[in-house]
Amino acid sequence: MTSEAIRHCVALRFGTGSAHGEQAMIEAGSSSKRGAGRLRAEFLALFVLAPLVMAILVPPRQMFSVLFGMTAVGLVLLHRTAAFRWRDLFAGRDRIDWAWIWLIGLLVMLFGAALLWLVRPEALFALVRRQPELMIMILLLYPLLSALPQELLFRALYFRRYQSILPRQRWAALLLNAAIFSLAHLMYWSWVVLFMTFVGGLAFAWAYEMRRSFPMAFLLHAVAGDVLFLVGLGVFFYSGNVVRPF
Repeated sequence: MTSEAIRHCVALRFGTGSAHGEQAMIEAGSSSKRGAGRLRAEFLALFVLAPLVMAILVPPRQMFSVLFGMTAVGLVLLHRTAAFRWRDLFAGRDRIDWAWIWLIGLLVMLFGAALLWLVRPEALFALVRRQPELMIMILLLYPLLSALPQELLFRALYFRRYQSILPRQRWAALLLNAAIFSLAHLMYWSWVVLFMTFVGGLAFAWAYEMRRSFPMAFLLHAVAGDVLFLVGLGVFFYSGNVVRPF
């Protein structure tokens, strides 16, 4: 719609006085800019500044307390997002592609086994061999306590609340999502973690946005995470092993 058409519509809405119409347009534009500015500030604070603070300033033992607080803030923002309903998360159950889920799990297994065999052979299937009870607990709890909250923040919140400020090209929005998901794991200071979370974030974002299925994104994340710990890659995701390069 052209600017002339917009002015005409406003004039019809607010009467014949052009001054009233122009004033209404100015106020509407200012309100829209303030809203976009607030969303950008939220986005930067939650997805950029918070991960950087955790990676650089927060002691490793306190990382998960800060991460819990960040998650709580994100869930409150999601709840307050206009037009969002928690039942929306169940949409897309009929679009789950199980072949893709098992393929991702297999790829994580193969990549993890090959990498650990080269750089950390002692960690290969370490939990299965040494602490099978802990491994079973991780398999049961990881999907609900880790994968689900992360998907709510990095997929549902990202694409629903901040849709208006995301890149217009869908591929660019997916790449940005993968980048901030990887940045959220900078606190481990590991290229392995950054690489895996970028690729994983891209897959999870594709499932959520392109297939319109939060359930599939969650299942992809849950299976990939469980396999990651099963094969032994959890050694890179343990805060006790964090060594900052400064």
